Amino acid sequence: MIGSRNLSRQFSRSTVVQAIASSAPISRASLAKQVGLSKQTVSAIVFDLEQDGWITETGRTAGHVGRSATTYELVPDAAFVCGVDLGGTKVRAAIIDLTCTVVAELTEPTDVRGGINVAQQIGRLCRNLAAQAGVSWSKVMFATVGVPGVPNQISGAVKMAPNIKKIGDMDFAGALEIELGFGVQVENDVNLAAIGEQWSGCASGVDNLVFVSLGTGIGAGIIVEGQIIRGARGAAGELGFLPFGADPFDPNSLRTGALERQAGSFGMINRYLELAGKEVKVKDLFDLAQAGDKHADTVLEETARLVARLIATVGAVVDPSMVVLGGSIGQRREFQERIEVALAACFPNPIDIRRSELGDHAALVGGAAVGLAHLHRTFFATGLNNVAFELSKFSAPAGRRTA
Repeated sequence: MIGSRNLSRQFSRSTVVQAIASSAPISRASLAKQVGLSKQTVSAIVFDLEQDGWITETGRTAGHVGRSATTYELVPDAAFVCGVDLGGTKVRAAIIDLTCTVVAELTEPTDVRGGINVAQQIGRLCRNLAAQAGVSWSKVMFATVGVPGVPNQISGAVKMAPNIKKIGDMDFAGALEIELGFGVQVENDVNLAAIGEQWSGCASGVDNLVFVSLGTGIGAGIIVEGQIIRGARGAAGELGFLPFGADPFDPNSLRTGALERQAGSFGMINRYLELAGKEVKVKDLFDLAQAGDKHADTVLEETARLVARLIATVGAVVDPSMVVLGGSIGQRREFQERIEVALAACFPNPIDIRRSELGDHAALVGGAAVGLAHLHRTFFATGLNNVAFELSKFSAPAGRRTA
C-alpha cells in the first residue's frame, strides 16, 4: 500500500512538472484545475519542487474576488541534457536546459577513424560545450545521440551505418556512457527528426506522420498514433531498401539499398554523369535545371517520381496525414513541387507534404525532447516504466530559441 502511494505521488509530481513546463507561469489553482489533482496535493508537490530547486516563483497574478496568486515556472538551469546529431561527415552537439533553450552548440568534422574514437570525440565535445557555457558538468544528466543507422538496444552496436566505421562492431552506447559519465539513449537520427518536427516543427500536434530524409542516404521516421514505429529489429523506416530504383537483386543493393542507389545523392550524380558525360554536385543539378539543362531536369524528374513511389508505398501501408521532407535534397522547394505532381498521378489519397521547418536542427530538437522526457521519468516518476510520456504535450515555451 505504501508503495502504491509513492508511485501515485511520483506520477503526480511528473504530471505537475509537465503542466508547469508547458503553461508557465502558472498558479497552484490553475495547476490543480489543469492536472485534475486537489489544491492540497498540488500545493504539497509545488512546495517540494521549490525546496528541491526545480521550480521558482515568478510573480503574482490577479485571482478571484481581488485576490492574487503566486505563479511558478521551471528553473531553467536546474538540469541540462546533451543533444548530439552524429553524421558521416560532421557531428553537431548542443547543451540544452529544462526550458529547451540551447545554451551552447558546436559542429565539427566526424572523426574518420570511427568506433571508440567517435565516442571519445562526442564526450570531449559535450564537456567542452558545458565549460564554454559555464555549466557545471554535474548538472548535465542525460544525452540523446542520433545516429545514421539502426541502434541495437541490447548490444549497444549501431548496424547499417556504413558511413561511420566500426560502430556496428562495438557497444557504442556503452562507450558513450563511459565517456560522458551518465545515461545515454542512442536513437536513429531520422526518428529523432520526426519527433522534433512533431514536438515543435511543422507537424506539431500531428499524431500520424512520416519524416522522409533525402540526401546521401534515404530513411524515414514513422510516427503512428503518437508513437515511433521501430519494428522487430529497429529497422523500420529504412526506405532506401525498397525494391525499386536500381536492380534490387544486384548484390550491391543488399549493402546500400536499391532505391538509395538511384535516388540518393550519389545516384543522382551518377545518373547525370551517364546522361551528360560530366560530374556535378547535387546542389548544382537544381541550378542547371533552372537554367534549362535538359539532362539535369531529367535527373530531377526521375528522382521525384521515385520519391513519389516511396511516399505512395508508405501511404498505402501507414496512411499518414502528413509527410515531412528533410535532408539536403528533400528540403528543396522545387523538388517538393515535382514530388507532389508525381504523387497525384500515382496515388489516389491526398497526403499533406511539407518541408522540414527545423531543417538541420530537427534531430537535435528531437534529441532534446527525448532527453527532457527522460529527466521527467527519472526525477519525477522513478519506477514508472509503463507510463508513456507524451512528447507532443510538452512543448517549448513560446519566444525562446529552441534546439
